[in-house]
Amino acid sequence: MIYLLIDNSNTRTKFVLSSPEGLLDKRCMIPTRELCGERLALALEGWKYDFALICSVVPRVAEVLCDWLSCPFHVLSCESNLGIGIRYPLPKQIGADRLANAVGVVAYYGAPSVVVDFGTAVTFDVVSDDGFYLGGVIAPGLASMGDYLVRNTALLPAVDPREPDCAIGKSTEQAIHAGSIYGYRGLVKEILVRIEEEMPGRPYVVATGGDAELIAKGVSRIDAVDGNITLNGMRLVANLNVQG
Repeated sequence: MIYLLIDNSNTRTKFVLSSPEGLLDKRCMIPTRELCGERLALALEGWKYDFALICSVVPRVAEVLCDWLSCPFHVLSCESNLGIGIRYPLPKQIGADRLANAVGVVAYYGAPSVVVDFGTAVTFDVVSDDGFYLGGVIAPGLASMGDYLVRNTALLPAVDPREPDCAIGKSTEQAIHAGSIYGYRGLVKEILVRIEEEMPGRPYVVATGGDAELIAKGVSRIDAVDGNITLNGMRLVANLNVQG
């Protein structure tokens, strides 16, 4: 059986083919704001799959995907068979991607654990030592902070995040690089410290998402960077909820 895994985030929607045992190489992405039936048909033309797993944080797009798919599918939520427990007062508020991260980290790295997912927002998802999703933290993403500076200042330029040359910037661009990268690493470090203070054991910390490699270089508390943790979590949820 072949799965179509659909990871619908605020910025882009990723499509990946998978078997029950592992991810396959063929994949594509569509900017989420451009997603429609016509784009789906063009992007996935020629792909063969038996079942789809939708992991969406954009309800409007989830509806488009559900209407377009002609094969059996499952929409990941707190009501899915996840293989892990949820110890959270309002489980319907948990983003589907955050649940996928929790499933993936337990399967590949064990528990207790924390997934730091660097996307439009940076999320910290915490799993207890007995394998329950506990909750976490949401903060602005690195790109979101840069966009805020550009939108709300007259002279500061947009810059692509990269490792700073120095802490004392000798140009506006250097100053922004230092402030964004060093400042963001400080944010991540402090949140991890606070999370660990509330946990009985030392969690294994895994980073994922677009800025994970860059930020993790300066955060020794991050134990691993895994760009596929969300997709593998989705694959495992598909195994537990497959139909057809």
